[in-house]
Amino acid sequence: MTPSLRPQLSPLMIEDLVRNALMEDLGRAGDITTYATIGPEKTATAGLNSREAGVVAGLPLAESAFRLIDPSVRFEALVGDGDRVTPGQPIARVSGPARSVLSAERVALNFLMHLSGVASYTARFAAEIAHTSARVTCTRKTLPGLRAVGKYAVRLGGGSNHRFGLDDAILIKDNHIAVAGGVASAINAARAYAGHLVKIEVEVDGLDQMREALTARPDVILLDNMGPDLLRQAVAINRGHHGLSAEAYAADVRRVLLEASGNVNIDTIRAIGETGVDYISTSKITMAAPTLDIGLDIVLT
Repeated sequence: MTPSLRPQLSPLMIEDLVRNALMEDLGRAGDITTYATIGPEKTATAGLNSREAGVVAGLPLAESAFRLIDPSVRFEALVGDGDRVTPGQPIARVSGPARSVLSAERVALNFLMHLSGVASYTARFAAEIAHTSARVTCTRKTLPGLRAVGKYAVRLGGGSNHRFGLDDAILIKDNHIAVAGGVASAINAARAYAGHLVKIEVEVDGLDQMREALTARPDVILLDNMGPDLLRQAVAINRGHHGLSAEAYAADVRRVLLEASGNVNIDTIRAIGETGVDYISTSKITMAAPTLDIGLDIVLT
C-alpha cells in the first residue's frame, strides 16, 4: 500500500481514545512507581522495537499518548503505519523527561501492539486469497470503543471494511426475515425505507433463499455458513441470473455482490476465496488477532 493510499484517523478521535486510556491507567494518584523512583530532572531516550515480523498500525495513537502526558516529549516515527517490519526493527524513538516517557509507555504500547496485531493478522488472511478476486472484510464484532481504529488497522493490513455501525448500511439477517415475512418482503421494505445512497445486504442460509433474494435485487447477498461446494453453486446461480459469461461476471459492477461468512479462519479462507465470491467476512481479524510483540527499551548512554 502506497503512503498516499493509506487510511488516516481523525486527530480528534485519537485524542479522545488516548485520553480515556491514560485516565484509566493513571487513576487518582498518577504513576506512583515512577514518581517514587525517578527524579524530575532525569531525562530518557527510548526505542520502540518490534520483536517479531508484522504490519505496523497505531503510531498516531502511540505518539498521542506521549504528547498528552507531556508535550515536551519528542516522538520520532522510524516507519509508517502500514509498513512491514522484521524482528528487532526499530519502529519509533522517544526522548524527554524520564517520568513522562515511562508514564505513557503502557498506553502507547497497548494501542500499538493491538492494532499492529490486527493489521498483521489481516495481512495473513489477505495473503491466502491474493490469487483470487475476493477480499477479506471485517465485521461489527470489535472491541467496544475501538471499532474505528480496529477497522483502520484492517485496511492497513490489506482488508476492507464492512459497515461501521447500525446506521450506515442495511444488513437484513435471519431474525429480520422471520419477522418481516420472507426474504423478498424484507428487501422490498428496506428499499422503500432507505435513501438512495444506503446499501442493502441480505443474509441467506440456502440456495432457495438466495434465488428469492435475487428477484428483489439487493446490493449484496451474504451467504451464511455455506461450504465451498454450495458457494460455487451460488456464484453460478448469480452469474446465470444476470446472464453473464464467466469472463464478464467478475467485471460487471451492476450485478449483486456475494459475501461469504461463517466458519472463516486462516485455514479455510483460501478454499472460500477460490469459489468466486466477492467478499469474505470474518470477526477473526479483529477479535482473535494476536498482538504484535513490541517493546520500549531505554537507551543507556
